Amino acid sequence: MKLTKIFSVVTTVALLLTSGLNLACSGGGEEAGSIMVYCGAGMRKPMDEIGIAFQEKYGTEVKYNYAGSNALLSQMEITLLGDVYMPGETMYIDIATEKGFVEAKDQELICYHIPVITVPKGNPGNITCLEDMARQGVKLVWGDPEVAAIGKTGKGILEKCGLYAEVWPNVIATFPTMNEVMVQIAMGQADASINWWDTVKAVEDIEIIQIPPAQNAIEIIPIGITTFTQYPETAEEFIDFCASSEGKAIFERHGFVSYPNAQFE
Repeated sequence: MKLTKIFSVVTTVALLLTSGLNLACSGGGEEAGSIMVYCGAGMRKPMDEIGIAFQEKYGTEVKYNYAGSNALLSQMEITLLGDVYMPGETMYIDIATEKGFVEAKDQELICYHIPVITVPKGNPGNITCLEDMARQGVKLVWGDPEVAAIGKTGKGILEKCGLYAEVWPNVIATFPTMNEVMVQIAMGQADASINWWDTVKAVEDIEIIQIPPAQNAIEIIPIGITTFTQYPETAEEFIDFCASSEGKAIFERHGFVSYPNAQFE
């Protein structure tokens, strides 16, 4: 557990330094017609497609920096470069707003992040609910609560249900992104985790167990323009495109539920 935690920290620092250097070299969109988007790793597939569609429509290249939501926030604080921030939940954009990195008026809400329990195909640990995660001998992997939105949200779900003290000792490793958690479950390296439904629902080697609404903590994915962007008009076009019916349709094709939806309010 300790070695994995150290590895996670080292990985995050390396990513931070590398991304900072890359952003410094690019000038956050030095070439006319390009923007830099800080984006949570869980939105990679729809956002890659949106970047292509946006470039085809507006002629603007979209460069992404994918990482855990909190890691991206740290990068923004150090570099003060880039044009758009899209974390995995509103808490992080609220922090960015408090720090002066994003204006409240320059934000949109795009879609929902719905936590689910994920288990390897065949469910060898016989996990059927959150309470089963507390059983002796169960092995769990988790998103790092200090780095990844899903890690913090999953930990919050356990605390909300009064299960944290019983479940957390079963966590054998934490990882800086939900994609790494997904890989560990698909490979059968642990019995269960909590991850985003939209990201794992199509993975053949993973089975999903829904969390009852009363226990769950459904998040909303926001997007906002940075206060230090060099291209505010282009950045505004981009977030408007993400919030448009065309942009939300792309998210829905990748398994997300677009905002707003009365079922999840």
